[in-house]
Amino acid sequence: MTALRPEGGAHTGSGPGPDTDPGAWGGYEPARGYPGAPAEQTLQLRPVPGADPAEPDAGPDGGRAGRRRAAGGTAARSGSGRRRAAGRPTGPRPRPKESKRVVAARLVGELFITLGLVMLLFVAYQLWWTNVEADASANGTRNQLEQQWAEPQPAPAPGSADKPAGAFEPGKGFAIIHIPKLGLTYPIAEGTGKQQVLDKGLVGHYIGTAMPSDKTGNFAVAAHRTTHGQPFRKIGQLVPGDKIVVETAASYYTYQVAGGIPETPPSNVSVLQSVPKGSPFSQPGRYLTMTTCTPEFSARGRLIVFGKMVEERPRSQGQPPALTGG
Repeated sequence: MTALRPEGGAHTGSGPGPDTDPGAWGGYEPARGYPGAPAEQTLQLRPVPGADPAEPDAGPDGGRAGRRRAAGGTAARSGSGRRRAAGRPTGPRPRPKESKRVVAARLVGELFITLGLVMLLFVAYQLWWTNVEADASANGTRNQLEQQWAEPQPAPAPGSADKPAGAFEPGKGFAIIHIPKLGLTYPIAEGTGKQQVLDKGLVGHYIGTAMPSDKTGNFAVAAHRTTHGQPFRKIGQLVPGDKIVVETAASYYTYQVAGGIPETPPSNVSVLQSVPKGSPFSQPGRYLTMTTCTPEFSARGRLIVFGKMVEERPRSQGQPPALTGG
């Protein structure tokens, strides 16, 4: 067998020479079982001193491992995350321009939300805050009347226990109405003006109708059923036989409920007549008519309650049994 030497020469035979000299092969040594070599040896690769076993194709410059060592291990590989990240923009991405429909829909939605909040505030004002303001105003008027009546008053002339109808200025409080069954006590003022009387939590006296002290006639009053103190909210619960007391500077006037009208148009002013139409009365007398809006939270119609005077008691005799529970 012929073996090539590093110098390009050949040697044949089995005697001593380059075939058996390990150093003559330039990195090769006889392997076991090779012809002409000792029986216990064969030709195998011998690593060259200074070479990297992991880089068999290393050239004179030390191969890839050497180049990496020379570069200090800082070279980035092709396609690395560092190189890809370097190509991305660092600032915030520009927001895509919205269409006119999207902008219009957003504006409409914000408008509806604003309107909804305004409506909620308005409802809260109507159903809660107006009651707070009206109750404070009504309590002030009632306290003023009670203090005024508590002071010594000159004895009224016979037949003039109270001032006649029309003697009080509009908005002026002159009496207090008590409804024991409902636990209600509210001052009565002259007139039925909304801002001047009703919205202040007062019960308004219809100008032109009789006063309680009149020997005949219909003492007609009105008040809110909802909002602004809602004095007459529960008068629909009254039934025939229930008592209502009107207190004035000189006397207590007790009326007894005799009937009513569940709903009638606001234009029906016949209930204010001296003998109110729709009432169980057919001849002149001393009557009471209470009116309020119906149904609740609506001004569609009017709820009417009629009463007939059953007792007149001077203040000097104390409160009537309807107020004392006697």
